[in-house]
Amino acid sequence: MKPFDLSLYLVLDPDLCQRHDMLETARQAVAGGATMVQLRHKLASTDERIALGRALMESLRDTPAVVIMNDDVTAAIESGVDGLHIGQGDISPSLARARIGAEMILGLSVNTEGAARLVDPAVIDYVGVGPVFATPTKPDHEKPLGFDGLAKVIAASPVPAVAIGGLKHEHVQRVFAADADGMAVVSAICGTPDPRLAAHELSERIRAVR
Repeated sequence: MKPFDLSLYLVLDPDLCQRHDMLETARQAVAGGATMVQLRHKLASTDERIALGRALMESLRDTPAVVIMNDDVTAAIESGVDGLHIGQGDISPSLARARIGAEMILGLSVNTEGAARLVDPAVIDYVGVGPVFATPTKPDHEKPLGFDGLAKVIAASPVPAVAIGGLKHEHVQRVFAADADGMAVVSAICGTPDPRLAAHELSERIRAVR
């Protein structure tokens, strides 16, 4: 399995990335310090996700960044990305692991302490905990946790956790005070005039508090 660093986890959104396309946004963000990049494109077909995943892997080939496919097991396997992220309503973690094999990273979204406690560290490598705040990039999200809820869910998880949901530069200190291993962002990088600078500023703040 490829080593991974959750500290600055970029989730690509096709609508927000219109100023710079998803590949260019990812390239710039990684150059600025993003450590992981998730391809989340709900409206794309599996074939389109495969093509995007392959292009993203090629684009970031000479970087240490880790590329994750959201939800689509087939696209994750066929595109050759580093891992897959699934939600509670998607394929079961055990079946996902059986399909992707032992070498791919597998992440799971959790929103409650109960869901976090059920995580099997033999199957799941990290959890995405959130949303911390309500966010328009995922309108069907669960009830926002706030920072106190975030800390409780993270404490219940047996695997590393990345916080997600409406997070911006000003939230870095509180995210890591909740014992998160990383911070996932969408609009804090996607859609900004300079994704490299936005990622650099976030990365510097994260380094200062970790």
